[in-house]
Amino acid sequence: MSKRTSYAAVAANGAASKENSQDTMPSMDKQRALLSTDAGHFSLIRALHLADLITELNGLCGVLSLFSSMRYCLGDPAQNGNLWAALLFLPFGLFFDFLDGKVARWRKKSSMMGQELDSLADLISFGVAPAAVAFAIGVRTPLDHLCLAFFVLCGLTRLARFNVTATSIPKDASGKAKYFEGTPIPTTLALDALMGWWVSNGWIHESLPGGVWFAGSVLEVHPIVVLFMVHGCLMTSRTIHIPKP
Repeated sequence: MSKRTSYAAVAANGAASKENSQDTMPSMDKQRALLSTDAGHFSLIRALHLADLITELNGLCGVLSLFSSMRYCLGDPAQNGNLWAALLFLPFGLFFDFLDGKVARWRKKSSMMGQELDSLADLISFGVAPAAVAFAIGVRTPLDHLCLAFFVLCGLTRLARFNVTATSIPKDASGKAKYFEGTPIPTTLALDALMGWWVSNGWIHESLPGGVWFAGSVLEVHPIVVLFMVHGCLMTSRTIHIPKP
């Protein structure tokens, strides 16, 4: 999901109002020029808008969640501090995901680079990081890995599709897309909350809800991984239209 994506795409294609286009196009052209012609050591930093830096904080939360999951796997399974950290970083990622769009519209500075940063940060925070938490709590069989990979790839595909189709989705008066096609990837926070509930009740590892099916065989799998697969399918749906707030 990207609050900035549709705004940037509309401005770039002249679909926004004339006033918005005049405000955003110079900033987009300036950033494009800096990225393509400025060879200075810090040219990339100078090219970033404030909203882009906030998007980076979203990605930072996802990366820190990943590291926390790995630290938990390397430590004492009875100590859940790192596991809670992995879970709690993700809502902060959502906060920065909302904030970057508001800042971009407030400052009337959006960019194609911001659009790509937004999708990449969302993939880390709401795709890869939740899958890593699931692995940390015990969803670790080879078939589990394939199912979690399916979930992450659905998120990847959903974000790529949004970037490509943003200009074709109907817009409101402000130039924002009227709806999301498929469930937005930050809705994976529902899975994050569910895993937090399991952790709080001690339902992890051998105590995971649903147990393990076909134990000891090549088909050994934790049935709860189906929740991730179903969510992945909802993200890539073309028939589900969720109105944007």
